[in-house]
Amino acid sequence: MRTFSEAHKTVFVVDHCPYMAESCRQHVEFDMLTKNRTQGIIPLAAISKSLWTCAVEASMEYCRIMYDIYPFKKLVNFIVSDSCSRILNSWTHEDQNLQELMASLASIGPPNPRADPECCSILHGLVAGVEALCKITDHQHETRTALMENADCVANRGRIICLTNAKSDSHVQMLEDCVNETIHEHNKLAAGSDHLMQIQKCELVLIHTYPVGDDSLVSDRPKKELSSVLTSEVHSVRAGRHLSTKLNHLVQLHFDLASTTITNIPMKEEQHANTSANYDVELLHHKEAHLDFIKSGDGHVGNTREATLKETVTLKWCTPRTNSVELHYCTGAFRISPVDVNSRPSSCLTNFLLNGRSVLLEQPRKSGSKVISHMLSSHGGEIFLHVLSSSRSILEDPPSISEGCGGRVTDYRITDFGEFMRENRLMPFLETRYKMDGTEEVPLERAKVQLEKHTRYWPMIISQTTIFNMQAVVPLASVIVKETLTDDDVLNCQKTIYNLVDMERKNDPLPISTAGTRGKGPKRDEQYRIMWNELETLVRAHIGSSDKHQRVMECLMACRSKPPEEEERKKRGRKREDKEDKSDKAAKDYEHDKKWAESERLKSTVEREKEDLAEAEVIKDSPDSPEPPNKKPHIAVEDVTPVEKAKGPMSLLSLWSTRINTANSRKHQEFIGRLNSINNKAELYQHLKEENGSDVVENGKTGRQ
Repeated sequence: MRTFSEAHKTVFVVDHCPYMAESCRQHVEFDMLTKNRTQGIIPLAAISKSLWTCAVEASMEYCRIMYDIYPFKKLVNFIVSDSCSRILNSWTHEDQNLQELMASLASIGPPNPRADPECCSILHGLVAGVEALCKITDHQHETRTALMENADCVANRGRIICLTNAKSDSHVQMLEDCVNETIHEHNKLAAGSDHLMQIQKCELVLIHTYPVGDDSLVSDRPKKELSSVLTSEVHSVRAGRHLSTKLNHLVQLHFDLASTTITNIPMKEEQHANTSANYDVELLHHKEAHLDFIKSGDGHVGNTREATLKETVTLKWCTPRTNSVELHYCTGAFRISPVDVNSRPSSCLTNFLLNGRSVLLEQPRKSGSKVISHMLSSHGGEIFLHVLSSSRSILEDPPSISEGCGGRVTDYRITDFGEFMRENRLMPFLETRYKMDGTEEVPLERAKVQLEKHTRYWPMIISQTTIFNMQAVVPLASVIVKETLTDDDVLNCQKTIYNLVDMERKNDPLPISTAGTRGKGPKRDEQYRIMWNELETLVRAHIGSSDKHQRVMECLMACRSKPPEEEERKKRGRKREDKEDKSDKAAKDYEHDKKWAESERLKSTVEREKEDLAEAEVIKDSPDSPEPPNKKPHIAVEDVTPVEKAKGPMSLLSLWSTRINTANSRKHQEFIGRLNSINNKAELYQHLKEENGSDVVENGKTGRQ
C-alpha cells in the first residue's frame, strides 16, 4: 500500500466565535519614541492582541515554515468556524501560499464580540475539516492514476489542528467524539464515490488557548488512540508568545525538523559604521542534515529555550580564504527557514546568501583542528544548508580493514575474526531436529544462539585484550563458549588456570600493549591483575550455561584468592622497599627468589620421598615379603652425625642430605659393620687373618688361610 503520511494534508480550523475577540492580556509597547519627546505630550498606552490575532499569527508562522522547507507535496487547508464553516483555500498548488491565506483572512476580519455566541460553534469547522481530508489532492490523483488497477492501494492520511477556547475537559471530549463520528460517516460516503477517499488515519491536535493570567480549564493530554482511524492530543497554552512557541515546536515534530544556530556572524553596526558585532541566527531544516553530525558525537548541543523541549545544534561562522565558485563535496542539501524571519540578523543573513555568497560553517571545538561540516548557499532564489563530507570520500579507493573508521584504529584482530567466521559459518540443514521438549528446532534460531554465545565477550582490537593474545589461554577460550562441557573440558580449563598461576609465580611477561602510553607501561603485578580481570569477565559471561561452567568459575576464583601470609609478606616487602635503595632492593629480591625456589624444590622432594616410604611400607606388608628385622628406634635428624661437620649453622643442603639419609636408612637392615664402627670407619674381614695361620671355622664351614 502506498501510504501518504499525516504531514501530506494539514487542516487548520481556527475558532472565529465572539469569545476569541477577548484580549490576550500580553501588552506590547506601541509608542517606542521615548527619546527626544516634546514635553507635555502624553505617551500612547500599551496595546494587547486578541486571542484571534494570536491564533492567526501562530498558525501563519506554522504555514510559513512548512512552505519554506516543503514547497511541494505538503499542503494546508485553512478553515474558519463561527456560525458556519468558511474554507479559505483548496488543495490545489495555486492556493498554497501565504499571500492567498493572508488576503482571505483580511477579508473575513476579526470576530464580532457582539455576535450571538449560541449561534457560533467550532463543530462546523471540524466537520468541514473531515470533509476536506476526504478530498483527493493532485499528488494523490497522480499516484492513483499511475497505479491504475491498484488505485485502492493508495492510503489517505491527514492531520487536523484546531485552535479554540474550550470550556472544560468534557467539552474537549465532545469535540473528539464529534470528529470520530464524522470520520466514520464520511468514510461510508467515500466508499461509493470516485472523487472522495476514505480516511485511514487522522491525527487531531486540539490547542486550547486562553488569556495570560487566567487559569486553564482544560488539562494537557498526550497522544491517545480514540479509534482505529483517530488519535487525539490536547495542549493547553497561554496566548501571545507562548502560543507561537508551541506551534513552532509542533511544526518541528510534525515535519521532522531540526534547529541549527549560526554563531559569531559579523555584522556592521548602523550607529557605528566602523565597528562590527557578532550575532546569532537560528534556522530550521530537515533533521537529516544533522544525521552524520550527531553520529560523530561532536559539536555543542544546547540553548534549550523556554517552554520548549527541542535543542539546537551550534555551528560557527567560518570565513576561509577560498574561491566562491569552488565546488565542495556535499552529501546532502536541505532547505532552511529562519525562526525569527523579521529580525535584523536573519534579514541580513538572508540577503547576504541571496546575493550569491556562500558561508562555510564549522563545528566549535575546544581543542584540535577545526572541522568544516556544513555550508549555506542559495540556488534559484532558495537557500539550502549543505552537508559537507568530513570523512573519506566514496569516490576514493575503499580503505583496508586495518585502517578502520578514519584510519585511527590499525590493530584489529583480523586473523582471529577470520577464524571466528569459519567456526560460525552457516551450512545447509537437511534433517529435522527436535528439542528436549519435543518441539522442532529451527536451524536459524540455533545459529543465532551460537553466534550470541561466541560474541558475549569478543574484543575487536588487539590492544584492548590480553588473554586473546596469549597462547596459554586458547584451550579455555575455545571451550568455555560451548553450551555443555564434558569432564575433560573442565579438566582442560582447570589446567589452563593452573598454568596461568604458574606463570604469575615465575613472573613471566605478558603481551600487554603499550601503544599510546608513556613510559614502560603497567608493572608486572598490574599486568597480571588486568589479565585475571579479563579472564574472569570471559568466564562469568558463560557462567549460567551449565553447572560445569560454574565449576570452572569456582576454580578461577580459588586460584585468584591468595593466602593471608603471602599478602602480609608482600605488604612488609613493599614497606621495606620504600626505605631501601634500588640496588639493595634488586639484590635482596634476587636472594629471596633464590631461597624461595630452593625451598619449593625441597618441599617437592620431601613429598616424593613420603610417597616412596608409603610404597615401601605397602610392599613390606605383602605375604611375599621377607621377615622384617628387629625394629630399630627412630633416628631423629639431630641424632644423625653428618659426614663432615660444617662450620656455623646447618645449611639447607645439610638438612636435605640428613633427611634423605634418614629416610633411606629405614628401607633396609643396617650393615652390622657400620653399627659397630668407630668414627664411621669399619674394618673389613677382621676374623679372616690369624697370627699362626690356622684354620678358621665360621658358621659351621671350614676354610684355610
